[in-house]
Amino acid sequence: MALRILIVSDAWEPQVNGVVRTLKMTRRELEAMGHAVELVSPLEFRSIPCPTYPEISLALTTRRKLERRIDAFAPDCLHIATEGPLGWMARNIARRRGWPFTTAYHSRFPEYVQLRFGVPLAWTYALLRSFHNAACATLAPTPIIVADLHARGFRHPRLWSRGVDFSIFNDTGECEVVDRRPVFLYVGRIAVEKQVDAFLELDLPGEKWVAGEGPERARLQASFPEARWFGVLNGEALARLYRSADVMVFPSVTDTFGLVMVESMACGTPVAAFPAPGPIDVIGDSAGGVMHRDLHEACLGALKLSRSAVRRHAEKFSWHGATTQLLAALQVIPETLRQPKAGNAGLSTATGKLS
Repeated sequence: MALRILIVSDAWEPQVNGVVRTLKMTRRELEAMGHAVELVSPLEFRSIPCPTYPEISLALTTRRKLERRIDAFAPDCLHIATEGPLGWMARNIARRRGWPFTTAYHSRFPEYVQLRFGVPLAWTYALLRSFHNAACATLAPTPIIVADLHARGFRHPRLWSRGVDFSIFNDTGECEVVDRRPVFLYVGRIAVEKQVDAFLELDLPGEKWVAGEGPERARLQASFPEARWFGVLNGEALARLYRSADVMVFPSVTDTFGLVMVESMACGTPVAAFPAPGPIDVIGDSAGGVMHRDLHEACLGALKLSRSAVRRHAEKFSWHGATTQLLAALQVIPETLRQPKAGNAGLSTATGKLS
């Protein structure tokens, strides 16, 4: 049965991160399966930059406007992707109407807040439990994160894995010019919770490359000018960087998945990481990378791996398979609880924005 699926997300373009890539690929897969998908994001409303994370826009809107936006689409299913202003508002609308909905746990937000502001983990996890426990399912990207949420009192966590776009991320395309090998690469947001320092401080042979942006970039680039800094890259440009590196270094211990690891492995480049949630499930005991408490040892160990074996491990991660998991978790809104379709009143057909 073809479904009308509404996704509400506070994270969307022009952001470049794992949440946005996951939602874009999921929408593509859902539409290929014959479903109609609409995404509500801050692009449709007035917004302000998120403090300490200005790439994220916080939508400024009212419940009434969001309700009109929801009813204009008349969804069969509702998925709330983030715990931001739009996510909380959509959750409250759904609860008042008695609609079932799913949520997603994309990032270890409590750990980020503790690192940046010193807020106790218990406080933030209590807030997130309040948000997610109203859902019929909270989708998390790895078995370890699902188990952790269970242990922290989340009622209905279940697995929603991730995939990789092999049409872009592959081991057969062009490469960057390299002056000195080996090349050790970091890809991701340059922020305190990503522990990019732990990579840049390593005494490694060859070159260090960094791709990404974030509040720590200026400080780190000044401290490590010998590294090669690329900024934010997407698509084929990012794939070319992965293919050119000998090892992709993933120093974070707070990620729930780490989509960049799978993208790198799809390009044949092994991953070096700490044995932490994310790498434990993505790499495990495979030939896709090396985990070690000493990141230096992990980096040197990863140099010895077969690039073809790394690529084969990446092929286990499918967006089609991941999207099938999401579909299995969605619940159809009962016909008796549906609102009359609002039509296009109040919507600009040219922009999709509320007038």
